[in-house]
Amino acid sequence: MKITANIITLNEQGHIRECINSLKDVCDEIIVVDSNSSDETVAIARSLGAKIVLQDYLGDGFQKNVVLKHAAFEWILSIDADERLDDEMKESIKKIKKATSHPEAYSFKRKNYIGERWIKYCGWYPDECTRLYNKNATKFKELMGHSSVESKDVKLLDGNIIHYSYKNYHDLLNKTNRFSSRGAKMLLEKNKKANGFSPFLHFMSAFFRKYFLQRGFMQGLDGLTISLTASINSYMKYAKLIEMRKSNNSSHSIWEQ
Repeated sequence: MKITANIITLNEQGHIRECINSLKDVCDEIIVVDSNSSDETVAIARSLGAKIVLQDYLGDGFQKNVVLKHAAFEWILSIDADERLDDEMKESIKKIKKATSHPEAYSFKRKNYIGERWIKYCGWYPDECTRLYNKNATKFKELMGHSSVESKDVKLLDGNIIHYSYKNYHDLLNKTNRFSSRGAKMLLEKNKKANGFSPFLHFMSAFFRKYFLQRGFMQGLDGLTISLTASINSYMKYAKLIEMRKSNNSSHSIWEQ
């Protein structure tokens, strides 16, 4: 088994070096699919031996599948620039590279962080995600929004992806606004119905799920903050959807952030 690493990027000069360095022990090729970064992302990646593919952003699933026509090997390890492989994950990959038979794909647990703080609750762990897959058997769902690998033949391996999700609460809140805008646009495209009560109801539902069902209360201030921002995301997603519907122009470039 030989593996091509796939990283999609846009202005990731603060992350790309550590990301690539964490892949070198287990990947035989590293491809960075960059959507026209204006910083040093491409230069840094190229200096570390990565192959660069320039591609205007197509949406999450479409962008992650760009690698399929460029990869030299049939196994693809998809990872974001703000993610790293921990040592246990590297050892798991080294072991399966020696195996003679494989499922269609492999999944890993993911540790999500705010700053240097690992968030264990609010549904942020184990956050299992399928990232290593055979491109001849499967690929990412071709979606504009958050996508995942399509396969039922998946084996969970030991180890974690380390995900530096947010720098701090300010970053968390800023991204919440962006995610709610994207979410509203996706709801609009799906012709999702909403009324004046929808934002509040989704706010309450999201908070109850995060803080109580997913035990955010066990994580102190971080758990409360994450639960509240998840609730705000749900509220604003439906509030923005209603606002979009009231406008004559449903395309609303204002929401594309």
